[in-house]
Amino acid sequence: MHSRRRYLRSARSQPRRAALQAVVGIIALIGSLVAAVPASAVSGAPGAASSASSLTEAATVDSGLVKAAAVVGFNPGNIISDALFYDGNAMSAAEIQSFLDSKIGRCENGKCLNVLTASISSRDAWHSQATGDLVCSALQGGTMRVSELIYRVQVACGISAKVILVTLQKEQGLTTSSAPSDWNLRAAMGASCPDTEPCDPAYSGVGPQIVQGVRQLKIYKAGKFAKQPGVNFIGYNPNSACGGTNINIQNYATAALYNYTPYQPNAAALAAGWGLGDGCSSYGNRNFYNYYTSWFGSTQGGSSVNDPVGFIDGVTSAPGEIVVSGWTLDPDSSASISVHVYVDGVGYAAVANKPRPDLAAQYPGLGVAHGYVVSVPPPKWGTVDVCAYGINAGAGSNRLLACRTVPAYGGSPVGSVDSVIAGAGTVTVSGWTIDPDTLDPISVHVYVGSKAVAASADAKRDDVAAHYPQYGNRHGFSTVVPVAAGYQQVCVYGINVKTGGNVLLSDCTQLFVRAAKDPGTPPVGNIDSITVTGSTVTIRGWALDPDSPDSIAVHSYVGTTGSTHRADGVRNDIARAYPGYGVAHGFTITRELPAAGENVCVYAINDGAGSHTVLGCSFQRPQPSAPPFGSVDSFSLSGRTLTVRGWALDPDTKDSIPVHVYVGAAGTVAKADGLRKDIGNVYPAYGPDHGYNVQREIPNEGAQVCVYAINDAAGDNTLLGCQFMRPGQGDPVGSLDRVSVSNGIAQVSGWAFDPDSGDPLSVHIYVDRVGNVITANTERPDVAGAFPGQSRFRGFAASVAVPAGGFSLCAYAINVGPGGNTLLGCRTF
Repeated sequence: MHSRRRYLRSARSQPRRAALQAVVGIIALIGSLVAAVPASAVSGAPGAASSASSLTEAATVDSGLVKAAAVVGFNPGNIISDALFYDGNAMSAAEIQSFLDSKIGRCENGKCLNVLTASISSRDAWHSQATGDLVCSALQGGTMRVSELIYRVQVACGISAKVILVTLQKEQGLTTSSAPSDWNLRAAMGASCPDTEPCDPAYSGVGPQIVQGVRQLKIYKAGKFAKQPGVNFIGYNPNSACGGTNINIQNYATAALYNYTPYQPNAAALAAGWGLGDGCSSYGNRNFYNYYTSWFGSTQGGSSVNDPVGFIDGVTSAPGEIVVSGWTLDPDSSASISVHVYVDGVGYAAVANKPRPDLAAQYPGLGVAHGYVVSVPPPKWGTVDVCAYGINAGAGSNRLLACRTVPAYGGSPVGSVDSVIAGAGTVTVSGWTIDPDTLDPISVHVYVGSKAVAASADAKRDDVAAHYPQYGNRHGFSTVVPVAAGYQQVCVYGINVKTGGNVLLSDCTQLFVRAAKDPGTPPVGNIDSITVTGSTVTIRGWALDPDSPDSIAVHSYVGTTGSTHRADGVRNDIARAYPGYGVAHGFTITRELPAAGENVCVYAINDGAGSHTVLGCSFQRPQPSAPPFGSVDSFSLSGRTLTVRGWALDPDTKDSIPVHVYVGAAGTVAKADGLRKDIGNVYPAYGPDHGYNVQREIPNEGAQVCVYAINDAAGDNTLLGCQFMRPGQGDPVGSLDRVSVSNGIAQVSGWAFDPDSGDPLSVHIYVDRVGNVITANTERPDVAGAFPGQSRFRGFAASVAVPAGGFSLCAYAINVGPGGNTLLGCRTF
């Protein structure tokens, strides 16, 4: 005896669950009657359906609603005969696979029973512990298709594969589902899944579920389970108040069904057909009967002498059409009957009423209006299975007439975009496309940005004809699209004409389009740094012309002596800031200075019409030892632990240099030798090993923290930044990145923000004791990348007047909320 019995999902003690199973039955029925296209189509190939419970009698489709017809022929004492239930040779593995393919069609998620594999272990023969009778013979395990597993369990346990397929359907809808869920598969047969407890995890999955479920169906007989043939009380519902009746169970098969699902349908459930009855209805055994008779005919067996006869005479396939011809008739009547044609599991209904005089001699008295010619759209480009069924009209069952495997020419377009070329104010797109449904050229739609242009793929393409000879050579296209200048995305679609859908022919292309006429926009750019080592001045920066993605020339002047260079170095930051212009816009220029020094200027040269742009000028003189430079990227506190991060280098050497970190008067020596690829990219001659990461403890009352870059040789050290830090406070952070002086003007740039505020921060620039107030609200994507959650508008840039001769320039980030102002850095000129 098994303590974990399966009470069918359709017969729940909670009305919501009972309603759900009925809806599952209705949906499955609709799926067997109506396909997506066209209106005459039906999906789910018919099995041998008896007249008493045929698909068309089980329900009708009216304005999208299913009107249920009452169940006919259901005998609660003999739901199915023992001969059909315990038939261990009912279907071959190939027949099971074909049946699943016809019911499911194309699988949408790769988990359907017609494509799934399952794994089980080999098992010795099972015997009943109660009686010692054989339950199932030995079962060979392994990994196999579900159809093969069903076949093996059918043979081993002597339970018909038809019964297994029906049980999989009534429990989880798996026999027809084209997108089953993982939960459906874990409880496939409902085996060891009682209504009042979770399913036993030992039997989770399709393989274990089928083996365990079939074993349970068999052991009900071999083990002499609770309900046996004879008079038994069978309730209508788990709610005992709904009552029930005594039923004379006439065979072991019906007893097994009541052991598996211990309720009988009441009058309301039978009157509802496939639909919902009343609050006392249960549906499991009713749905078993409905599915079995709809798919396989009478549950009591019967002769095939009343079934339709017929054949497929021919199947022709051409682009956009599959034509199936033949004949079928029902020996019970001279009337024309329906024929259902299925292409890869999708069905189409027609009437076999065309004249076939050749049938008169063979079937006297039945007339000649029994021929059919059915045209259906091919679902894809490739091989398809075509089957035809004669639909029974009286006594008997539906009959499979024949199946053919043929090539099909349908589905969505195919093709390619061979080239996308940007011209002056235009984009030219070339390629080819074919829709397998037609020999005619089809349309292509070209999208450049938001602009769409339609064209016909009717140009001569002999190379395409050589590969697709049946479609000819008129399938090429070359289209010129006028577009605005700038960065554009180009997408090309083949437009579908019948089955299938529109297709993106190739990945979309992104490219820069020049203006039809050069607007003469001046170049843009920046000098990032000017460093002097001995008499050598090195200028680094970037430049581009907004009218072109190409690298442009830059000219440098030392006094009146000029030289030409190319801004073609890799600058990923510029590519991010100017999408579509590429990365080749950086420059590094090295020039020699005279002993007395000289004015150094750099110009970005226009790519075409328009003026040039001066990027900057500054007076530079030879330095016996250039001061180091760098940045404090962040001061951060965790409790009392301070972490200072940044970078520093000395232009006189490629080696890493020391940095000194002072907390109040207490100093710590560290080495700026951490990997900083970004610094290596900007200063390639110096390498990437110039980062520092220093930790110090901060007293509870707080302290001023200052960071100095230490000169590699004789000369001044450089203050990189100071900030007062107190545990629990958030002072501003930032950096003074660049200061260049020319003609009495200092160009100052950097970044700053206050962790306590989301607003742009004020920055005070002091030249000696003269202050200038600016706001850190210019775009700095690099700051947002380094500090996730911060706005990218945290940069500052300003031009401030400076006196002739020597002076000091310092920048302060002005605190918001708790904390103090932060010295971002000072430069002495």
